[in-house]
Amino acid sequence: MDDARAASYSFVPSAVAPPIVDRAEGCTLHLADGRTVIDAGAGAIAVNIGHGRAEVADAVAEATRRVSYVLPPWVTEERIALVELLRERWLPEGLSRVGFTSGGSESVDSAVRLALAHHATAGRPERRKVIGREASYHGLTMTALAVGGHRGRRAAFEHVLADHPKMPIADAEGLEKVLWDEGPETVAAVIAEPVIGATAGAVVPPDGWWADVRALCDQHGVLLIADEVMTGFGRTGRRFGVDHWDVVPDLLVGGKGLSGGYAPLGGVFATDEVVAPIAASGEVVMFFTYSAHSASCAAGVAALTILDDEDLVTASATKGADLLRRLDGVAAHPHVAEVRGLGLMIGVELQQADGRPYPASEGMGARVVAEAMARGAWVYPAGDGNVPDALLIGPPFTITDAEMDEVVRIVGEAISAICGD
Repeated sequence: MDDARAASYSFVPSAVAPPIVDRAEGCTLHLADGRTVIDAGAGAIAVNIGHGRAEVADAVAEATRRVSYVLPPWVTEERIALVELLRERWLPEGLSRVGFTSGGSESVDSAVRLALAHHATAGRPERRKVIGREASYHGLTMTALAVGGHRGRRAAFEHVLADHPKMPIADAEGLEKVLWDEGPETVAAVIAEPVIGATAGAVVPPDGWWADVRALCDQHGVLLIADEVMTGFGRTGRRFGVDHWDVVPDLLVGGKGLSGGYAPLGGVFATDEVVAPIAASGEVVMFFTYSAHSASCAAGVAALTILDDEDLVTASATKGADLLRRLDGVAAHPHVAEVRGLGLMIGVELQQADGRPYPASEGMGARVVAEAMARGAWVYPAGDGNVPDALLIGPPFTITDAEMDEVVRIVGEAISAICGD
C-alpha cells in the first residue's frame, strides 16, 4: 500500500500517512514497510492478552458462523456465557446486573443514563447532576465529554455541553464542598477513574481517597460510578482498579480489556439496588444496535479465560512493578517530573529543565510519542492541554523482559532527542 492511499483513510484530510500495520503478534506490530514496533501502549491500552491469539479469533469465527446479528435483548450462548463468567469470577461482589455495549464511551453514557433513571423512577427527578473530576476522560459522546474534564477534547463543544460540576483530582474535602455548593439533593452520581489515564498519565489517588468518596456518596444518597474502561480487567494488577482500595461502586463501567482489543465491547455493571426502581417503574433501558454482539461476547469470554488460565492479572502486577524499577533511569532524566502507576499502567510526566510544565502549544507529549514510534516503540500520549504532558506506558501483560528493556531504552532516547539531555 502506498502512502497516498494510506493517507486517504484519514477522515480529516492529511498529507501524512498513518502507520500501516500488516500484522501483529504478541507485543509486536509488523508494519507494511518491514519495520517492527513494540506495542507498549497496547493500542489504546486495550490489548491486555497480546496480539495474535488464535483461540480468540477461533471463538469469534465460530460465533459468527452460528449467528450474525440478534437483537440485543435476546439471548445467545455467547451472551449468557459472558454474563455468567463475569458474575461468577470477575465482578466485585454486589455488582450483579450486567449489560453490554460496543465500547467505553457508550458504556459511560449508559451508566449516566442509568444513574439518572434510577433517581427519576425513585421519585427524585431533581437529582440530575453528575460530578466528575477536573482532570478526567470518560469518552467522546456528548454526555461522556460533559461529565469528563479533558479540556482539550471538550474545547470545541463547551458551548453545548451540559453543565456538570467538577471536583478536585484527589481531594475528598473538595468533593464535599462541591456537593454542598451544588446542593446534594440535586446530585445523581459521582464518576471517577480509579487511576487517571489519558488525561494525566496514570495518576494514582492517595490512600483513603476512594473510601472517603464512597462514604460521602453514601451520606448524601449519591451513586458512585467507577470508570474502569482503561483500568479494568487486570490493567492495574488487580481485576479492577477499585480493588486496590476495597471499594465497591454502585455502577462500574468496563471496556478495552473486556475483549482484549479483539472486538468492540463495553460493559455496564450495577447493583440490584440501582436497577430496582427502574424495573418497578416499567421503564425500558434502551440498547445500542450493536450492544452485546455475539461475536464480541465470544471474544470477551475467550479473552477473560486467557487472563485467568495464564494468571495474567498477577503478571500485570509483577511485571508492572518490575517495569517501574527499570524506569528508574528515565525517572532521573531532567525532563521527567515523575514516573508513577499501578500494574502495567505507568505514566511518565514530562517537564522543562527548570521543573515547569511544557506549554501546551509545544505539544511535547505528542512529539516524544512520535519520536519513540520512529525508534520502534508505541506509547500512548497523555495530557489535555492543562495537565502536564505525559506518556502512558501500558503494554500487553505478556511483555517479555527483553521487550521491557527495549521500551525503557527507546523512551529515554526519545525524551532526550525531543526535550534535550
